[in-house]
Amino acid sequence: MDIIEYQQNITVQYCFPDINSSCKKEVRSGPGNALLFIFLSCISVCTVLLNLLVIISISHFKQLHTPTNLLILSLAAADLLVGTFVIPVNIVQLRDSCWYLGKMACYAIPVISYFSMAASLYSMVLIAVDRYIAVSDPLHYSARVSFYKTVLLIIPAWSFCFFYTVTFLYFNDHFLPSQISNRCYGECILVIKKSMIIVDLILFFLAPCSAILVLYSVIFFVARRQARAVTIVRKGNVSRKRGAKVANSSENKAAKTLGVVIFVYLACYIPFYISSLSVENVTTSSIVWTVFGWLVYMNSSLNPVIYAIFYPWFRTSVKFVLTCRIFEFSSSMLNLFSGHV
Repeated sequence: MDIIEYQQNITVQYCFPDINSSCKKEVRSGPGNALLFIFLSCISVCTVLLNLLVIISISHFKQLHTPTNLLILSLAAADLLVGTFVIPVNIVQLRDSCWYLGKMACYAIPVISYFSMAASLYSMVLIAVDRYIAVSDPLHYSARVSFYKTVLLIIPAWSFCFFYTVTFLYFNDHFLPSQISNRCYGECILVIKKSMIIVDLILFFLAPCSAILVLYSVIFFVARRQARAVTIVRKGNVSRKRGAKVANSSENKAAKTLGVVIFVYLACYIPFYISSLSVENVTTSSIVWTVFGWLVYMNSSLNPVIYAIFYPWFRTSVKFVLTCRIFEFSSSMLNLFSGHV
């Protein structure tokens, strides 16, 4: 659909016809827009359902109660917030440009959006640290990293993300109640200054992402070195060597899988930050936010898809959940790894 045809499919109405100060409503009609909204709605539903399956699986099955899976649950919880609150609200606003949820929700949704994104990134930092310890020091991993220690890390991590989000939006002048864009009734546009985008880029994107990339570089270097060591060893106890191969293969596979998660995250977020630096201010109604912001939201639906592709235990647990076998007695003790390395 070209620009002229797109503009012809926009009809001007009013968000609240009975209120004189109502904003104009730009309804995007036509088959192209209808297909777009159906696609985005499917993304929202899939994001919620897939991340719920991750959360239910890890929470229900005792076999999945490991530090690494607990961090994956933290990541899924953050993605669930995006699919439950952020994506549906943006779909409605994209459809007719109106805000129907009131002034309080206009302040709350940006907080939820930034908080969930921060929690996702912080969860990935913890996952990278967890994998680094597991691969570089496997003999002492269980002593250094336990389930309860991981819980005690996740709680302050989420608290820090919430504090960061509130601080970031508070110091952004346009988020203050007296300066948020509400020129007419039914408008909710958040304007983020370029200076705050730069601060956010440095403190909560470049720094943690650099740490993640450095950790994963070390992980793959160590994993390759261990693989060579296992190949070279030809003497000694055969069963012990076979066990070392299995353990090494399992850890390396987990590191590679979570490495794919990191790569997808960067691929979704980098275009948004690069494009946002090219404008003076970013608003929730700008083309930068509309196009690249949705790419950021879609990252929340891609993570569980990656688990489904690479993790046999996730596919098995999904079958148990969808067939309602989790309601059977002692279903939490089912073996999800039979036949898999």
